[in-house]
Amino acid sequence: MLSNLKSLSTQRSSWLLLAFSALSLELCALYFQHVMKLEPCVMCVYERITMIGIMLAGLVGAIAPQNLLIRLTAFALWGVSAVWGFLLAVEHTDYQLNPSPFATCDFFPNFPSWAPLHEWLPWLFNPTGDCSDIVWQFFGYSMPQWLIVSFAIYVVLFVIIAITALLPAKKPKVY
Repeated sequence: MLSNLKSLSTQRSSWLLLAFSALSLELCALYFQHVMKLEPCVMCVYERITMIGIMLAGLVGAIAPQNLLIRLTAFALWGVSAVWGFLLAVEHTDYQLNPSPFATCDFFPNFPSWAPLHEWLPWLFNPTGDCSDIVWQFFGYSMPQWLIVSFAIYVVLFVIIAITALLPAKKPKVY
């Protein structure tokens, strides 16, 4: 079983599956925004960026999964994006479940001046909603709560795959 898990990080299909899963969630977010007319808030935009980071990690890993440097780069991008996304989703959920005039999210995204994503791609990164508004629920849970679940799955998978990838190769038994 461990050898099967260990081999996952060296297979292009595994990395492409990671990228495809994040792309699917990103497309769902765009569906909510442009078809269902749910306005994204600043935290939603930041969570999108982390999801794009996971998608990019899958694409980087798929470039050359046998190459250690490429694989380590993809793992780093995956781990940072998944953990950061999880933390953002927890903070976003806190804004919704414990609204306070003293703890609010920004109205404008805090992008670096050299990369104003909200100006370059406003259809994707321009926030127009309020972080504390619960505008959609599924089984009684809001979108950020579902993102906690999604990012937690990405973090757990990252930890399992990364740890098994670091384990030494099992030497065959000689009889």
